[in-house]
Amino acid sequence: MAEKHNFGIQPVTCHTFNKDRSGLALSLNSSEVKIYKKNGSKWQPTSSLQEHGQRVTSIDWAANSNKIVTCGADRNAYVWTMNSDGTWKPNLVILRINRAATFVKWSPNEKKFAVGSGARLISVSYYEEDNNWWVSKHIKKPIRSTVTCLDWHPNSVLIAAGSTDFKARVFSGYIKEYDPKPEACSWGSKMPWGALMAEHSNGSGGWVHSVSFSPSGDRLVWVGHDSSVNVVDAAKGATLTSVKGNFLPFKSVTWVTENSLVAAGYDCNPTVFTYDDAGKLTLINKLDQSQEKAAGTMSAMNRFKNFDTRATSGDSTSELKTQHQNTITEIGIYSGTKADCTKFSTSGVDGNIIIWDIKSLEKSIAGLKIA
Repeated sequence: MAEKHNFGIQPVTCHTFNKDRSGLALSLNSSEVKIYKKNGSKWQPTSSLQEHGQRVTSIDWAANSNKIVTCGADRNAYVWTMNSDGTWKPNLVILRINRAATFVKWSPNEKKFAVGSGARLISVSYYEEDNNWWVSKHIKKPIRSTVTCLDWHPNSVLIAAGSTDFKARVFSGYIKEYDPKPEACSWGSKMPWGALMAEHSNGSGGWVHSVSFSPSGDRLVWVGHDSSVNVVDAAKGATLTSVKGNFLPFKSVTWVTENSLVAAGYDCNPTVFTYDDAGKLTLINKLDQSQEKAAGTMSAMNRFKNFDTRATSGDSTSELKTQHQNTITEIGIYSGTKADCTKFSTSGVDGNIIIWDIKSLEKSIAGLKIA
């Protein structure tokens, strides 16, 4: 059902895998990025990327070009290329920002990447072969606060951005001299550089922690610190649907099919939602129920022994009934794509990375169906 890997007591603030999932890059709340290689069922450290001067905030590993991009609180981003001997060479990106870089994401075609920052702007970076460097163009208006999260539309032109001004926006990242002319889509037909294609807020206020385009690119989901999950369908009049429940705020969200999404955060438990063609957003189930089931079948004698071992009684134990013992920081697609995800990964403040098998979970959790 779930494959659990521990990387110590430090929080895993961000993580990413290479194309065949034999390589893993993560940051343990420091200025260092650690590279691991899979050996059987274990992850063994192979390299350390140490160019950043302050905490690394985001990492993304390009599947086809095998390049890693990192950004950090030192206001820098680097593109890392593997040498023939297996070492990694950094290439500085000219971001031109005066605040921390907060999030980085490769475009689907891997020709560009976008960096969010505390400078209230998005840097869209592309490679100039003549000068052998990565340069950036800025998207500024009407962002009024820190950009916390980004996602690319499948066309590699539109960029979704969430920020601490409580809004989710869609911008055009079309660079005329660099990109082929984009075709019209549900978000609009004309896409000049930096154009604001959409701007949405659920009205209640809450920092936007994560945004994600659906596989078709027609739908956009974001999660906020007001414990909300919000979906906009551009193909159906851009109507906004929001759900608030008794769950704690989610930190990360991704689509796993065109009609299903998984969110996770302060509840330490990945949660499945569905969004149907009628525009209804529904909480289906929480995925981590293994320890709750185990607790339910524990005999009275074993339960007493367990309390005695820990010198606790009743429910005073601090151990959670979930596999993650602290906030989940990030969700990523592990196997498949957003259109047909079969496994996804989560990283946590507890130092763990867990790989979840959706198909196995469907069989074991009553009522769970990934549409």
